[in-house]
Amino acid sequence: MNLTGRTVLVTGATRGVGRALTRRLTGLDARVVAVGRDRGGLADLTAEYGERVSTEELDLADPTAVDAFADALPDRHPEVSVVVNNAGVQHLSDFLTADPRAIRPVLRRELAVNLDAVITLSTGLLPHLANQPAAAIVNISSGLAVAPKASAPVYCAAKSAVRTFTRSLRYQCEDAAPHVRVVDAVLPLVDTDMTAGRGRGKISPAEVARAVVEGIARDRAEIYVGRARLLPGLMRVAPSLAHRALRHG
Repeated sequence: MNLTGRTVLVTGATRGVGRALTRRLTGLDARVVAVGRDRGGLADLTAEYGERVSTEELDLADPTAVDAFADALPDRHPEVSVVVNNAGVQHLSDFLTADPRAIRPVLRRELAVNLDAVITLSTGLLPHLANQPAAAIVNISSGLAVAPKASAPVYCAAKSAVRTFTRSLRYQCEDAAPHVRVVDAVLPLVDTDMTAGRGRGKISPAEVARAVVEGIARDRAEIYVGRARLLPGLMRVAPSLAHRALRHG
């Protein structure tokens, strides 16, 4: 898939991987519909990229707002042919010490952003994408969906669900709309605000953006980025080793 000249929707576009994807895509003469809830970050994108970026303020943790956005997008941006569900949040949770009542709203927001919004935008925009000559849905998941870590159970569960949802949706499109590609991009530990102060061996958002864009261009159904490329083989040969390696993130 040639992304030059296309219009690509990117969620979580104001920082981290989303910001890097926006930079990479505009460098290919694509237009980006940048979605985020940080009004200042969206304004920065407009100042930096001008007409190459259209910004949409949206809180992906608000299901009602996400529903309305998905319903309105085809009229607002009829040229969109690629959707990248990139936005994600991760909260470290110790369920043995946390107050269950206090943590519930946090966990529900985590699920809303990482899973519900992905499903809503993918399915809500699919009829529009199916009417394009060629289109793609790219869902950003994680190596932690394959082998979870102890400190972020809800994040890992949501990303695992995204992988399963993406594969099932791919099956449907392969059978009934093969011109709509459905892609799972599996990331390693990335140097973003979300991972600040945690982990070693991080890769940059720019490296992720390059790998994801190249994978889309090569029509990859699954894009394993950086060290995540080791996971499929490791899970076949020594799954217990993979689980031990990622248990503590």
